[in-house]
Amino acid sequence: MSASTIHIDGVDKVFHSGGRELVALRDIHLEIPAGQFTCLLGPSGCGKSTLLNAVAGFALPTRGTIRSGGRQVSGPGPERGMVFQEYALFPWMTVEQNIAFGLQIKGLARDAIAATVGALLEMLSLADFRQRYPKDLSGGMRQRVAIARVLALDSPIMLMDEPFGALDALTRRNLQDELLRIWAATGKTILFVTHSIEEAIYLADRIVVMTYRPGTVKRDVLVDLPRLRDPAAPAFNALKRELGQLVMEEQQRHHNDELRMAAID
Repeated sequence: MSASTIHIDGVDKVFHSGGRELVALRDIHLEIPAGQFTCLLGPSGCGKSTLLNAVAGFALPTRGTIRSGGRQVSGPGPERGMVFQEYALFPWMTVEQNIAFGLQIKGLARDAIAATVGALLEMLSLADFRQRYPKDLSGGMRQRVAIARVLALDSPIMLMDEPFGALDALTRRNLQDELLRIWAATGKTILFVTHSIEEAIYLADRIVVMTYRPGTVKRDVLVDLPRLRDPAAPAFNALKRELGQLVMEEQQRHHNDELRMAAID
């Protein structure tokens, strides 16, 4: 079995807070084949990031199993690289040092590290910024460094938690195109969390729409549109309307739940 497959079987995640039980995920079943670009889509509170963190091994499920490459996930692992929205760079390290850090931990030879880091700096247009610190970079540049750091470890699976959510529209589209280029070149499996319908359609082979709490799979949609995708195309917008209706239903459930809880309090 490929190291880049993901199997999610009957996963629940329950949190306990203030004497209350919060069911964040309920009975999630997903099989993500090697090389597929899958987006988790839904409103805030639907458990997208909770599910991603479970796959990453940061917050294990309360019930059910997650397997990566046939092995049960029991914690973080080298076959699963994580890119966060908030960049998670070491502020005291330069761009070059941030990218090299994981390779140094693995004990690679200095020449091998230099070759890998140099190639990634070129691939992500960071060569002119190699000696800069994160504080001196734009948000888009910081996210390029975060992506490069994961690519350096050559994890077959990339997990991405709304990595472009805080960026302006132009930078976001440029990084989306960059990510698609990297994905096409490397064949990595990507599981990508977003609340943007347009972003999900632009990027994904497959979109998993999740329900508001407890998070379950509301709809599993294969995106049968040619690449590169044109957001102005009729087929793109037809799918955008279809998914928008599904997400809006869950947003309304969220709103109704808030009204109900306010009435109880």
